[in-house]
Amino acid sequence: MFKRRDKETVGRIDTLIGRSASVQGDVEFAGGLHLDGRITGSVRATAGSESSLSVSEHGVVEGSVEATHVVLNGRVNGDIFGRDRVVLGAKARVRGNVNYGVIEMALGAEISGKLVPRNDPPAAPKAD
Repeated sequence: MFKRRDKETVGRIDTLIGRSASVQGDVEFAGGLHLDGRITGSVRATAGSESSLSVSEHGVVEGSVEATHVVLNGRVNGDIFGRDRVVLGAKARVRGNVNYGVIEMALGAEISGKLVPRNDPPAAPKAD
């Protein structure tokens, strides 16, 4: 009857950056990226594709993040752009603005910045 949305949101993982890995520079990905390590640079999904980024409680991003779905349990020192959904777990720490379509926050998540809802322009009525 009830099921966890996290698995539904994250989907499959195409790329994994392990806990002992550290990446210097921007990362562009397609599909699903799971981060247990550290990225010093921006993390951006390929434009126009369904994408999901999950950051574990050990994961750190020193830069901005942009993806369709963002699930955060670690730290991001930069702005987050979640085109559809942003899920902040209890251990999530954000130093920057969070731009979202839909947001879900657990008790204990911290944001030092603004929450900015995504404003889509209204769809034009269809001509018959």
